[in-house]
Amino acid sequence: MDFQQMLAARLRGLREQQGWSLEQLAERSGVSRSNISNIERGQSSPTAVVLDKLATALGVPLASLFTSEPEESVSPCSRVQEQPVWTDPQSGYQRRRLTALAQAPLQMVEVRFPAGQSVHYAPQPLPTHWHQQIWLLDGEMQIESPEGQWQLRAGDCLCMSIEGGTRFVNPGSTTARYLVALVRSTHAI
Repeated sequence: MDFQQMLAARLRGLREQQGWSLEQLAERSGVSRSNISNIERGQSSPTAVVLDKLATALGVPLASLFTSEPEESVSPCSRVQEQPVWTDPQSGYQRRRLTALAQAPLQMVEVRFPAGQSVHYAPQPLPTHWHQQIWLLDGEMQIESPEGQWQLRAGDCLCMSIEGGTRFVNPGSTTARYLVALVRSTHAI
């Protein structure tokens, strides 16, 4: 199954688990019904912002949209050739899901972010608190949130909440590569 079909099935499955119609998910996410329908049929390549809105409405981390199998059948070992990779059609940023289990308390994602590009995630209320650590491996990134603004260079690591909205910018001349570790918490930090 290609990534587009896997994402389509996963999104539809999560929506159906909630018992929601397309209209209900559209209302909760701010994404149009027709756009959701196209994504669920594998006929649309959604942007990072759209996927973030859908994941937030469904109460799951963005990383959980990148898994296809029921938890019982997934190995805890995530082989590189089996790790889903998604590319944002708008910015070209590439996201590789490293964590095998969608319900693991720690989710890890590798991101390759093209030079001169930016992505803005709007503030979204989540049913649980999510925190992320961003460890920049190569290049440079500028990250802005209500908590502050940071200029990261290779080796720097930033710890922050994901709930207040975040803007990622690569001001450099080369692709930035970083690791994101996401953890669910019962309280805000």
